[in-house]
Amino acid sequence: MNSREKHYHSNSQQFFRILSGKATFEMENEIIEVETGNGIHILPKTKHRIRNDQSENLEFIVISEPTTHGDRFDVLDE
Repeated sequence: MNSREKHYHSNSQQFFRILSGKATFEMENEIIEVETGNGIHILPKTKHRIRNDQSENLEFIVISEPTTHGDRFDVLDE
């Protein structure tokens, strides 16, 4: 999954669960850090990107409902 570009999904909601490391999420104009064992729910049409700003590896699972296949729209950085 290439999450370097900020993007949104028109129909899909997503839940990210952080298995190890600390994830930095850019959601709209907010920065949210999510640590190991925690998760974050992203609603449809929310511009977002996940980053790893740490030196340790970031491992996570993401659940998308419905599938994001054909439902990803990249946006320019603001």
